[in-house]
Amino acid sequence: MKAPFEELAALDRLVHEPARLALLTALTSCESADFLYLQRLTGLSKGNLSSHLSKLEEAGLVTVEKQFKGKTPLTRIAVTRPGREAVERHWQQLEQLRSKARRWVPQGTD
Repeated sequence: MKAPFEELAALDRLVHEPARLALLTALTSCESADFLYLQRLTGLSKGNLSSHLSKLEEAGLVTVEKQFKGKTPLTRIAVTRPGREAVERHWQQLEQLRSKARRWVPQGTD
């Protein structure tokens, strides 16, 4: 049996990065979320969150809508269909890898 650890290299690095995986996972459970909510949820700084969201937006995995509520800026983020599919596929791959790793027996360890 091929070592399951070799398959880790095939994971989508854009989605697999912990902060982006947390963002995408959170966004799949709601219609949209505002920037401050995601910042509190993830514990990321404004700059770091903004950077991760930009990468996800450039890849078409999320949409970012900026507007004003009165004079206060409001940024809403939503996962796109490709984003939802990417995160679902990623979690499935992780579960499959976990299952394979549990069954894996190292060869030549006598």
